[in-house]
Amino acid sequence: MFEIKKTEFVNKTFRLEKDLVERLSKCSSEHSISVNSLVAQCCEYALDHMKLEDDK
Repeated sequence: MFEIKKTEFVNKTFRLEKDLVERLSKCSSEHSISVNSLVAQCCEYALDHMKLEDDK
């Protein structure tokens, strides 16, 4: 049976340094994706690869 899946989004405001925003904008433009999508992917990657205290 076909099911419609809905992704839930939350609006959140973050303050980032101007240089970082410019680098993110350039990268997202070069890869034809939105800055929002790029930031989300970067955060997911960082969290998935973050070394935890227990991993010493």
